[in-house]
Parts: sequence; C-alpha cells; structure tokens
Amino acid sequence: MAHLGTGLAVLLFVAACNLDTLILAMGYGVKGIRLSAGRRLVLSAVTTLVTWLSLILGDIAALVLTARAGARLGGVVLVGIGLWFVLDWLRRAGGGGEPGGGAATLWECVCLAAALAVNNAGVGAAAGVSGLNPHWAALGNFLATLAALALGYRLGAGPAGRLLGKYALPLSGLLLILLGVWEMLG
Repeated sequence: MAHLGTGLAVLLFVAACNLDTLILAMGYGVKGIRLSAGRRLVLSAVTTLVTWLSLILGDIAALVLTARAGARLGGVVLVGIGLWFVLDWLRRAGGGGEPGGGAATLWECVCLAAALAVNNAGVGAAAGVSGLNPHWAALGNFLATLAALALGYRLGAGPAGRLLGKYALPLSGLLLILLGVWEMLG
C-alpha cells in the first residue's frame, strides 16, 4: 500500500512539474517548430537535474525535521505554491498567452530547460521536505518531460492546444494543492 501512495505522489508531482513543458511543446506544434530527439533529451536532462537537486536539498532539510513535521511543512509549501499559481491565473483573468519562440540551437534548448527547471525547483524542494523519494521523482520527471514534449507537439495544432494553454497555470496549481494535501494527510 505504501508503494501505491509513493506512486501517486510521484505521479502528481511530475504532472504538476510538466504541464508547462506540455504547453511549451504545444506552442511549438502550433508554430510547426520541431525539437529533435537530441534537443528533447537535453531539455529533459537539464530540467531533471535541477529538479533532482532541489528534491535532494529538500530531503536534506527533512533530516533535521521529524518525518511528520517535514511532510506537513512540505505539504503546506506545496499548497501555497499551488494557491499562488491559481491566484496568479485569476489575477491575470486567465490570459496566460500562448507560448512562443523556438529552440533552434542547443544553447537555446539549455536556456529553455533552465527556465523550465526553475519552475520545478521550489516544488522539488517542498516535495523533498515532505518525503517524496528524490530518485523516483527525478526518474518520473525525466520520463514525463520526454512524454510532455512529444505529446505537446502533437496536440499543439488542435483545439486542445488552445484550451490547455489557457488553463495550464490553474491546472498545475490544483495538482500542487492536491499533492500538498496528500502529503499533509499522509
């Protein structure tokens, strides 16, 4: 049963961390900008490295906290970040805009990956403090990033791209709130 809980927590974590990646790839699909397999690997590796490091930092912070206090603290931070995402979306009245620009060079892919990874860093640290396994979460993030890039490109040209692009921020926020509550109650 514990494995089911860990699996669900990792699934929620990687979903919340990769909605922006999915939306970015949808923007590329809409514009017809392709990312080669090598570029997708670079994006996935860089975002996963930063995410893993933030999970490790959170895991280290958890060493000085009791397991229950760490789970509660991490859960509260995840809920706070999720609420921030939802409130930010509401503040902008849902006008998040469409992702733009392409990643034509390797350097642009690394910079783009770093920007995506910054979004994951705070979430990763909070999830690490709450006890999420950094290795499983990082592996899940790597695979989810690869999948989000491929799926996003395919969805980008259709109506799903416009709809998800508009609601990516609140959906990600709700996933983080759900993960935070899960960790606090766990």
